[in-house]
Amino acid sequence: MNYRHAFHAGNFADVMKHALLVRILVYLQRKETPLRVVDTHAGIGLYDLAGDEAGRTGEWVEGIGRLDEAFSPDVEEILAPYRSVVADVRARHGDTIYPGSPAIVRELLRRQDRGVFVELHPADYAVLSEAFNEVANLKVMHLDGWTALHALIPPKEKRGLVLIDPPYEKPNELERLGTELLAAVNKWQTGIYAGWYPIKDAGSIDAVAARLHAECSRPGLRLELYVDDPRDPSRLNGSGLFVINPPWALRQEAETLLPALAERLSRSGYGAYRCEAFGPPA
Repeated sequence: MNYRHAFHAGNFADVMKHALLVRILVYLQRKETPLRVVDTHAGIGLYDLAGDEAGRTGEWVEGIGRLDEAFSPDVEEILAPYRSVVADVRARHGDTIYPGSPAIVRELLRRQDRGVFVELHPADYAVLSEAFNEVANLKVMHLDGWTALHALIPPKEKRGLVLIDPPYEKPNELERLGTELLAAVNKWQTGIYAGWYPIKDAGSIDAVAARLHAECSRPGLRLELYVDDPRDPSRLNGSGLFVINPPWALRQEAETLLPALAERLSRSGYGAYRCEAFGPPA
């Protein structure tokens, strides 16, 4: 995809991914015991929607830019923590800033929790490190995300989330996501895993989902948002998350949130969603 995230920050895929990321973190923090969040492909953490990269594509206008109008009360209840995080980040860094996953994690982690942000790109690592490495309960690592995935689990806290959000610049990276998720679950069976993927060719995603259903030892959810008709594989039509060991309420919340986002964020009158279980029953 040649996916440098500064060009795409705040788009429909970010809204979907980050709203669900926040829901997972909210549920993890219902227990007082410490947790750890590992972000394997972290990016730079903060993105200026008024900057050159975001301005060239304008994708945020059809993403976070469409959330100014309120949804129904049940949807707003689900979105409230995400909206709060965005507002808090903007209060600190400026009204045109959009938080990437590291900034979201920073806002939500408690004093007893820990976050590890991994980034391989040298320039992006430098920016990420400057922004987050001096925060007491955060650590920024210059490392390949796939290598870090297995090196950092299981964490000593025994509870937590691994977010896997690769750039999809290499062939077969979607298939690799499935392979690495299965290997990680075998190593740390109680962790929550959220693997993001772009939706162009639905058939390739179906193949990975079928493998996860057949081989994953833990329950999972396939969550997808479509803003364009998926029969045209030449464009980005949607985005998805494979979530393993999802919080018990995540499916119900996704079935409320995703159709509302599909309607609001549709680019050409087509909006759809998917919320399906895989693996053994929860």
